[in-house]
Amino acid sequence: MVSKWELLGKISASTYRVKVLEELNKSPKTPKQLSKLTNIGMSHISRTLKELEKLGLVKCLTPEIRKSKFYSITDVGIKVLKDIENL
Repeated sequence: MVSKWELLGKISASTYRVKVLEELNKSPKTPKQLSKLTNIGMSHISRTLKELEKLGLVKCLTPEIRKSKFYSITDVGIKVLKDIENL
């Protein structure tokens, strides 16, 4: 289990992770939508989503489909994002 401070450090160390969480906090999105809105390349978006999903901060809403999967932020992700904004 990752401590709160380790999690905050890992997320705040990457602008990609923060931007993805901020966009998903607005509404669920596909990787392509995230890439367009954040100006981050698709390969970086894919890697970032995998990292955030592994940490339990985002979840895939459509795991059964191959393309155009939708992702959303979890309750833990919302809490971490608020904690980062308050640092």
